[in-house]
Amino acid sequence: MKITEKLQKAEREGRPFWSFEFFPPRTAQGLQNLYDRIERMRNLGPEFIDITWGAGGKNADLTNSLVQMCQETIGIETCMHLCCTEMPKEKVEWALAQAKAHGCQNILALRGDPVAGTSQWEPTPGGFMNAVDLVRHIHKYYPGDFCVAVAGFPQGHPETKDAPDAQEQEIAWLKEKVDAGADFIFTQMFYDTTIFFDWVKRVRDAGITVPIIPGIMPIQNWEKFEKWVQRENIVVPPHFYEALTPVKGDDEKVRKVGTKLVGDMCKAILANKEAGVKGLHIYTLNLEKGARMLLEELGFEGRREQIAPLPWRPSLTPHRRGETIRPIFWANRVESYLSRTDEWDEFPNGRWGDSRSPAYGDLDGYPVSINISPNDAYNLWGHPTTFEEICTLFARFCRGDLGKLPWSSQPPASETSVIDDQLAKMNELGYLTINSQPAVDGARSDDKVHGWGPTGGYVYQKAYLEFFVSPELLSPLIRRIERDPRITYYAVNKQGDLRTNTHSEGPNAVTWGVFPGKEIVQPTIVEAVSFIAWKDEAFELGLQWANLYPESSPSRKLITDTMSTSYLVNIVANDFQDGLSIFEPFLLDQQPIVGKLVDGVKGAVNGVLEGVNGAVEGIKGKVVQTGFSAGVLTNGNGNGH
Repeated sequence: MKITEKLQKAEREGRPFWSFEFFPPRTAQGLQNLYDRIERMRNLGPEFIDITWGAGGKNADLTNSLVQMCQETIGIETCMHLCCTEMPKEKVEWALAQAKAHGCQNILALRGDPVAGTSQWEPTPGGFMNAVDLVRHIHKYYPGDFCVAVAGFPQGHPETKDAPDAQEQEIAWLKEKVDAGADFIFTQMFYDTTIFFDWVKRVRDAGITVPIIPGIMPIQNWEKFEKWVQRENIVVPPHFYEALTPVKGDDEKVRKVGTKLVGDMCKAILANKEAGVKGLHIYTLNLEKGARMLLEELGFEGRREQIAPLPWRPSLTPHRRGETIRPIFWANRVESYLSRTDEWDEFPNGRWGDSRSPAYGDLDGYPVSINISPNDAYNLWGHPTTFEEICTLFARFCRGDLGKLPWSSQPPASETSVIDDQLAKMNELGYLTINSQPAVDGARSDDKVHGWGPTGGYVYQKAYLEFFVSPELLSPLIRRIERDPRITYYAVNKQGDLRTNTHSEGPNAVTWGVFPGKEIVQPTIVEAVSFIAWKDEAFELGLQWANLYPESSPSRKLITDTMSTSYLVNIVANDFQDGLSIFEPFLLDQQPIVGKLVDGVKGAVNGVLEGVNGAVEGIKGKVVQTGFSAGVLTNGNGNGH
């Protein structure tokens, strides 16, 4: 969606908006870490984010990757900076084509800074003279594809002289950019609201009516504050220094005091009706805490509809924007699902109707990876040598004591807390859970745990479980499941042998929402074709875990054997009003495998003690001691006799 459409929607709803700016890190590892940070900060509810563009596109590949990830996987509307410095037209064309391909509909057109090592800006041969040329080019060759933003400078551009004529010329240049097609204005950072309000008035008096979004820099610590103030020659009101100077040696106090100062500034901006500013653009410097604290100071909370428009994160690439249904199996493997279905020409493309097409890409086309080094895996999961130790790892994950498993790179979702005790007990009994959701019967769509979709609606879920289990446990489990007609299941082993009690070939909707003025939305389903496509990946992830250990190690053999012999099972409790019925077939009150192990050890110890006591009595009575040896060595039940 174009940013102007988002701003119009916010204004119609009478609410403020905010957005974040990020820059591409210098390394691939830094980029991965930033993905994780943007994922978390998405939950703060920004209307959109923007990504900077290095002079000459020196980080063009990283910028491109970041824009793609934000649009495709994180599902957040992104604006891409594009500047003229060291950018011939062919490079600009490449950047615009990439942005369009990723579904990025918003560009910030900038002239850019002088080339590094020079003090005066010079146009690139075959490139653009200034931002207005770039705006014209975008609208001419990509009509309707992009919403175009430009920069405004309340204190004046660094190259503008401090004189009335020069300032008026700068306003005239800004109007030229708007007349060329610029849709809104981002401003340079500032801390003096008097300067900002005066500039806004001069802009409006010049006939410029497009939205203005002020750039806000949180105060993270004293050194960064001083650095940016000096670098950008920013005017700072005296009361900022009066409040900050006494605490400048304490980063936490600087951040606390700075948040209050900047928060008061933002409140004054949004309260000024004459300026008519409706939102804020926060320069994060790729840091999370300062932005979070500022939003808390302002009392801003992200709308649930924006943070979770569906139970899963929608992709914003052009051919996936209409996707409204996904199989639940890939809930913790979003990138994999997107990659394996990337060649689908339309979503859902009848995929979930009668004319279903088995269009899932093969594993050969998508390299499945658990993305962890052997050392990190050892630190997380140790070196399990018994099945009981594997059960304990899975149980710890369900209880929140373990950060990840090979099938999930993130801790359990918040809604899992409703059933975490039951999940942990399942794992202790030998059912290794990798996916689940609790039953939900009409939670409000703005509920912070279960809610998703537009406000004013209600959401529902059938309880769902997915797990690995041995054939020995599976057969009696299926007999118990089939006694309850409310429960349906699929079970498949690595070789593809499928067992099910489901007679319908169609999908089973396990999540749905009821919203004002809309049809029923069914965003997650369970069905056979998808499950068979997923099982290859699920088993592969387990084998990759095994292969992190040395070839002849007990851990590799144990995990490989577990994957080779287990069944992957999913079950759905179709009575969504009975949230615990799904756990009844597992007999959670029986003694766990882990408990049996402990009791076995206790029994062995008791057996040894009894044997020792018997030996002592034998010596006393002049009895031959072979009875003690036979008692311990020939009884495998730990009783010692």
